[in-house]
Amino acid sequence: MTRGLLVLCVLLAGAAPTSAEEPVKPWRVGVLYWSMQIPGQVAMREGLEAELAALNAAAAKAGQRTVEPIVRVAGDGAPGIERQIAQMNEIVDLAVDLIIVQPTDNAALVKPLARANAAGIPVVAYDQYIARGDLASFLTSDNHQAGFLDGEYLASRFADDHELRLVLVDYPHVSSTVERVNGLMDALKAAGQPFRVLATFEAVEPVAGAKAGKAILAQFPEPGSVDAVFTVNDGGGLAVVDELAAAGRTEIVVATIDGDGKSVENILAGRLTGIDSAQFCGALGRETMKVGWRILHGESVPKAVLLPVFPITAETQALYRGWNQPTPEPFTKPWPSSKPVWSWELVERH
Repeated sequence: MTRGLLVLCVLLAGAAPTSAEEPVKPWRVGVLYWSMQIPGQVAMREGLEAELAALNAAAAKAGQRTVEPIVRVAGDGAPGIERQIAQMNEIVDLAVDLIIVQPTDNAALVKPLARANAAGIPVVAYDQYIARGDLASFLTSDNHQAGFLDGEYLASRFADDHELRLVLVDYPHVSSTVERVNGLMDALKAAGQPFRVLATFEAVEPVAGAKAGKAILAQFPEPGSVDAVFTVNDGGGLAVVDELAAAGRTEIVVATIDGDGKSVENILAGRLTGIDSAQFCGALGRETMKVGWRILHGESVPKAVLLPVFPITAETQALYRGWNQPTPEPFTKPWPSSKPVWSWELVERH
């Protein structure tokens, strides 16, 4: 072997692997969840993580970049709000490639979002909005539609000239629940149904829901003093129903939102609940992850995506297959409506 050839062989033997041989570095994505106590939110998480697993599997098979999620859970109530502020600041400090967040409060994450914007980290919010700042995209159920469907149904249950005596179980801290109440009011007005809000309580989870149920009974102890109760979600609403049912207040009609299986059982049993406008929680999680994946790949995405909700009643429940199931076929609503046919319509706003 000549001296030149020997040197060449030594150099080749000690050469670093080519870029094609190096492992592809995954994207790091901060994923901030709100609550693991509210079943609908758990289903959203399941949908998001199932979609991520499928996307990662396909990317790994093709030798492409995958996503490494960095997960945080805020928890409920005021402590959860404060915890999520700290969590999002932590994720920004990690200089991740993307943040996906389900906000616990509309205003609380304004400053962390501003920090993410300044750092050039795209942020996708789902289920709830962030009041100020630049979101790469926002995905949510059509919450106005959810309240509107409940309002249409309640109007159909009472005479046109009857002043509906209504109690609200609200949660004015996030965009979704505000939109639900707005939708309810808009539907009652559109139907020409006179109504009066007797009282408003606050709850989106079981402990606060039980407290609200007890408060309703204390303030309105006489049967027939309340016509209907509107609860902004099943997380708190199911506990309200339990309290009212235990007190024998079966004359009250409850309209709620989410699509929890226990709420469907109440509808079928004729146990206060008349309608539950159900979210497609799994689909919301899946669509959120799809949008995040597109952002990572440099694709343009809609600024907002609205997913439809489904009105579960005794007449329609057989058509609804649950939070994580395929979407139902179109059908005609069994009550008067400004839009008689329900259908799956995903709305994108650019």
